[in-house]
Amino acid sequence: MWDYSEKVREHFFNPRNSGPLAGANGIGDVGSIKCGDALRLMLKVNPDSEVIEDAHFQTFGCGSAIASSSALTEIIKSKTLDEALQVSNQDIADFLDGLPPEKMHCSVMGREALHAAVANYRGEVWSDDHKEGDLVCKCFAIDAVMIEQTIRGNNLKTMADVTNYTKAGGGCSSCHEKIEDILIAVNGRLYSEEAPQKRTPPVESPVKPQLTNYQRIRKIEETLEALRPMLQRDHGDVTLVEVDGKKIYVALTGACQGCQMESATLGGIQQKLIEALGELLQVLPVAALAHG
Repeated sequence: MWDYSEKVREHFFNPRNSGPLAGANGIGDVGSIKCGDALRLMLKVNPDSEVIEDAHFQTFGCGSAIASSSALTEIIKSKTLDEALQVSNQDIADFLDGLPPEKMHCSVMGREALHAAVANYRGEVWSDDHKEGDLVCKCFAIDAVMIEQTIRGNNLKTMADVTNYTKAGGGCSSCHEKIEDILIAVNGRLYSEEAPQKRTPPVESPVKPQLTNYQRIRKIEETLEALRPMLQRDHGDVTLVEVDGKKIYVALTGACQGCQMESATLGGIQQKLIEALGELLQVLPVAALAHG
């Protein structure tokens, strides 16, 4: 389990500005549920001064994604749009007294959502869609431009850094060589001379053995069992109900059932299962099974 600061815990359990925003005139959507994280940032901007009078968010993701989104809304309120655009993902992490390295991509997603929302308010076209040939990480749909910008903005030096900040390279590893090339292009040839051992050879390694249905279900049950003590501390629990391909149906019970943070809890469970199984999947409440 990652070591979260008290401020991250505070913004996860008591997120600020969560939910729809009436009268929002700038909306930014980034991420994708199928990739494990999605964020909608809503702004209410004064048209005369371009001051952000209010900001709300809705997110589907882990605890760090919720905390980062909550922190972002607090940071940008009362700023002008131009001032808000100067907020970096590191500012978000610093506001939370730091994020685990493996969760820095959550702060990057917040910054992307802010730029998308401002563009939406100004009537500009903003898109994180990659042009053909620019897609580097197919597992998480991360393009070369985002990787390069994140490397430059955060002074990243290693493959692990890039994965922690963007998720790129955290799946099948077939994109590692392309990421290494971007690192060299940004940091100069010195990078490859100082750390040649970090260069990933062309992917010709054996494919990771696919789990049988039984092994997969056991892995899911083991992951839920590991999460259970954390839920029980908050007087909740989770039970596996059905596994239908990429859809995992669970029942939240106790304090978790009907809680306003239910979607966040499901998102956190989903993220843990994605990491445990090494595949993209979706965790849904058992009620969705009845309507499916």
